[in-house]
Amino acid sequence: QVQPVESGGGLVQAGGSLRVSCTASGRSFSSSSVGWFRLAPGKQSEFLASISSSGHDTYLSHSILGRFTISRDSANHTVYLQMNDVNSEDTAVYHCVTSRVGYIGTNIRDYDSWGQGTQVTVSS
Repeated sequence: QVQPVESGGGLVQAGGSLRVSCTASGRSFSSSSVGWFRLAPGKQSEFLASISSSGHDTYLSHSILGRFTISRDSANHTVYLQMNDVNSEDTAVYHCVTSRVGYIGTNIRDYDSWGQGTQVTVSS
């Protein structure tokens, strides 16, 4: 089973940029689609973006269009979420999820594995 691990979170000023990463070892990660969700205190988990195993297909939530992008470095088994022009609403724990069957939709229950998350805090 793929076990994704997130990194790259931290404190960032409003208007700034941050890139979080998701990686996992093994061939299964390379053949899995990957998604990003975030969980803020008192809120439900929110789908942000997803990318197919090949990296050719991506899906972004309307709420982050124009500010966030998702990309994949297959050689290094890593998926990135680039966050630009962040604001206080982006403060959350960011989780990476994977799907062995290539799911890239918005329903978190249709993904196989979760990472433990990385905290992103936006300061004003």
